[in-house]
Amino acid sequence: MRFMKRGRSRRRFDDDPMSGVANLFDVAMVFAVALLIALVSSYHIQELLDPTRDVTIVKNPGQPDMQVIVKEGKEIKTLNVTEEMSEIEVTGTVGTIYRTKDGGMVYVPEGGGNK
Repeated sequence: MRFMKRGRSRRRFDDDPMSGVANLFDVAMVFAVALLIALVSSYHIQELLDPTRDVTIVKNPGQPDMQVIVKEGKEIKTLNVTEEMSEIEVTGTVGTIYRTKDGGMVYVPEGGGNK
């Protein structure tokens, strides 16, 4: 009986002690891929990865450091909006938008729209 116990303990020490590290690396790689997928889905960036969609993203709207990111096909452009670019002259009105009690909106063109 004494010899059988020794044989079992020797087999355990004959194994490669670094084999557990390889398993930890595999787990870390699976975790990293899962984290990337979670980030892409939480920021709704799936549209940026689809080559058939055109996407426009506005960062910091109304701020002096506003940026507009435009993706057309595979081409992505970043436009830095400056004060000179954001100043425009209003020449008239096109119509009026009214908000209803249930939260909807109604657009009424100026001039009635009957032609």
